[in-house]
Amino acid sequence: MTDGSARRRITVLGSTGSIGTSTVDLLARIPDQIEVRALVGGCNAALLAEQAKRLNAEVAVIHDERRHEELKSCLAGTGIRTAAGRQAVIEAGAMEADWTMAAITGAAGLEPTLAAARNGHAVALANKEALVCAGDVMLRAVAKAGATLLPVDSEHNAIAQSLGGCDMDSVEKIILTASGGPFRKSSIEEMRAATPEKALKHPTWSMGAKITIDSASMANKGLEVIEAARLFGLTEDRIDVLVHPQSVVHGLVQFRDGSLVSQMGSADMRIPIAHTLAWPKRMATPCDRLDLAAYGRLEFEAPDEVRFAPLRLARQVLRAGGAAPAVFSAANEVAVDAFLNRRIGFLGIGETIDAALQAMDENPELTTLAEVLHWDARGRALAEAHILRESGHLRNDVSETALNA
Repeated sequence: MTDGSARRRITVLGSTGSIGTSTVDLLARIPDQIEVRALVGGCNAALLAEQAKRLNAEVAVIHDERRHEELKSCLAGTGIRTAAGRQAVIEAGAMEADWTMAAITGAAGLEPTLAAARNGHAVALANKEALVCAGDVMLRAVAKAGATLLPVDSEHNAIAQSLGGCDMDSVEKIILTASGGPFRKSSIEEMRAATPEKALKHPTWSMGAKITIDSASMANKGLEVIEAARLFGLTEDRIDVLVHPQSVVHGLVQFRDGSLVSQMGSADMRIPIAHTLAWPKRMATPCDRLDLAAYGRLEFEAPDEVRFAPLRLARQVLRAGGAAPAVFSAANEVAVDAFLNRRIGFLGIGETIDAALQAMDENPELTTLAEVLHWDARGRALAEAHILRESGHLRNDVSETALNA
């Protein structure tokens, strides 16, 4: 897309989030090379309208229908169409586009991401849940449509770059790195007393609230282990995690001949986004260049799966398969929201995920989106029931059926 060829049609799902705003920044630097079909935001109508005008988007869609009038007012006279609500978001994902950024977090991103994949073009995947919850469903849709799935997560993008097109049979294992978050050296007691404010202070990355808390609990790394298994066709035992507080090395591939290849770069999500946007070429970015001499020393250590229970639980559900990953993801979303709203403590995140998994009475394989959404809802109900019981607001004899009634 950097050689003067025809303009590429672009859609950004989740344009007002941290990944989305970084994507918009890159797109705004190459206006002559793109046509923006749709921008989809959550509830920030003012920012969505500003982005739509900046990129001259064909349509701006906001998920929160209560913000639609504000969006229409902001875009009055521009000729940019507007829409709102869940169905409009899905329809935006289904619009014909050569490259779609899928950056709507959580289960809300499943349907529009699937709709984009069915177009048969390139999908830059920043929504972990699409592969964690609906891995088989998503990968079948991608294969059937002949689409290309490009990982945006810095770790998975690093693995893709480090592979350099090599066959996975040449790979012994892959290694995902983790910063360790704000509690890397904290004791269990300190973590138990941690406030949302402290958990939101990530030492190296600037991200949205949900992913920042996931990084602090290492649920994020657990989700990435599951996602890596889907993306690269690997079993759990061939995926390692290393804590690397400098966040310079983003991923490594150990080949069977003993070679270890890594991808490095500054802690700026515009680098992996740019890799997927220009793929299979490269594009210029304004990102800081890595100065290894300034670091002098890079540290690596094994993760502590006792203090960071979500990582251990993620490995368990990857081995279990079936509906367990969907329940893990759903329970984590509920737990993070509860922590941010001070309904549970920080360690309650892992405890809630564990309780939801323990409460599963079956673990079927998920073959349709409807089944995925059903188990996502069950995971949320099981997590919420645990939180209510722990707070004394739900009796132990209240069934899940009653909870969902």
